[in-house]
Amino acid sequence: MNPRVLVVPGVCLGMALLVLGPLLGRGFVLTYDMVFTPRQFLLADAFGLGSALPRSVPADAVMAAVTSLVPGDLVQQVLLFGALFAGPLGAARLVPSEAIGVRVVAAVSYGWTAYLAERLVMGHWPYLLAYAALPWVVTASRSGTARLVLACVPGILTPTGGILVAGAAIVGGGTRRLRVTVPVALVLNAPWLVAALSHTANSLSTEDGVAAFAARGETWGGPVLSVLGLGGIWNAEVVPGSRGNPVLPVVTVLTVAVALLGLREIRERWARRITLLGAFGVLLAALPTVPGGGELLGWTVANVPGGGLLRDSQKWVAWWALPAALGVAMAVGRLNRKAVLAAAVAVPVLLLPDFAFGAWGRLHPVEYPADWAAVRDILARDDRVGDVVTMPFGAFRQFGWNADRTQLDPAPRFLPRSTVVDDTLYVNGRALAGEDPRAAAVRRGEPLGRLGIGWVLVERGTPSHVDTAGLEPVYRGRWLDLYRVGGPVGDPPDGPPVAPVLVAFVAAGSLILFSLLWLALPTGRLTALHRRGQE
Repeated sequence: MNPRVLVVPGVCLGMALLVLGPLLGRGFVLTYDMVFTPRQFLLADAFGLGSALPRSVPADAVMAAVTSLVPGDLVQQVLLFGALFAGPLGAARLVPSEAIGVRVVAAVSYGWTAYLAERLVMGHWPYLLAYAALPWVVTASRSGTARLVLACVPGILTPTGGILVAGAAIVGGGTRRLRVTVPVALVLNAPWLVAALSHTANSLSTEDGVAAFAARGETWGGPVLSVLGLGGIWNAEVVPGSRGNPVLPVVTVLTVAVALLGLREIRERWARRITLLGAFGVLLAALPTVPGGGELLGWTVANVPGGGLLRDSQKWVAWWALPAALGVAMAVGRLNRKAVLAAAVAVPVLLLPDFAFGAWGRLHPVEYPADWAAVRDILARDDRVGDVVTMPFGAFRQFGWNADRTQLDPAPRFLPRSTVVDDTLYVNGRALAGEDPRAAAVRRGEPLGRLGIGWVLVERGTPSHVDTAGLEPVYRGRWLDLYRVGGPVGDPPDGPPVAPVLVAFVAAGSLILFSLLWLALPTGRLTALHRRGQE
């Protein structure tokens, strides 16, 4: 084997290890929205059949299935490592050049970005998977249906990821492939789409959420340049310190100019199409920050069902990352000088050094205290009916055993019963109303039993007074207390109709299974060889 073929995979492996090396011990990395548990249970909420909107569908169902076989911390490590390795490798394979140096530049430009760093700390692991899938989807969009389906799979775990890969598939394939790419996108996204369309909860968001989630200017260059540099996430707490570098706006302008020049070297039509998609992603990301844009987006999220998906608009800049990386690589390759190639590889890393080593030590694995397993086992064995509500009533926690990091409440994914948490979001001290009607009823103080809630879990470490009067104590530990709710417990409120949601899951799963079999069996392999012979 020619050792040169190992250079690009070696670079991708090195980048992934440089970021995730400190996180690869046993334990769980729990940060903001990233919550993995030893085992996740297959509950109605995992299918989008609970009272909350299906924001993590089908991710929760997939994690429940996988963690029934593999420990959750290993699943987390494989997913994160796979995302940071596969994304740059896919970009390197997509760039239309056989030169190793050009492919290395494409890999580093795509695999060492502010988008990845900020979303990793934010805990948006499904976004990382979707980002990693984009170059593979663009490649597969021009090949067989089975390959396209499997390329999309990592990105379809959440609505945002599903839309990101659907856009790449449809645009990458062009008009001639719409008869394939559009049906594939619809079927693969059907689990969350059907659950959302048939849900009883309010699918409209509030206009004030647009301003709260608008892209931020990380330097004097303002939010538009931050977005063009693949940064600008709304949460300042997850932004690497290096993003405040005063030279960054100048470098961003130069990088964009170089990328646009390089993209002119790619003659294939798919490159022009994904460039337009990238420009659209930048437009969406920057829209709330330009005059009139915030009002337009605010009206959309407040009046169009599902418009809330546009609220965190900076996430759509992922579409720009791929053409930007390919353009830079092609421009550098045209110069064909080792010093320029070396600089193009070094600059992204030097400008974002605090992406390395677990975001410069901000992340590291921890173990759940024994209280969590004890409460889980009690709820699994006890015949008392009813779901669980967690107190203090809030979506996020700061536990001492996790170094007081802000993290999403793990109870809904740790416990074997459906769990109600407050879905009100607080951004810069501003409260944004949630959409779960049962959570709203708890906030109003309605009787828990009438809401189908039979248990109260008090999580210690989050400052707040919890009134447990009238509740029967069942378990008391250092970090968790579990109580039974007295009196009769009714049925939980109805979610979406079960049949259409299950049909959607079966349809998506069947398409994925058929695609796997098609490529594994001789018929699929022979068809692929025949197609290559005709090209």
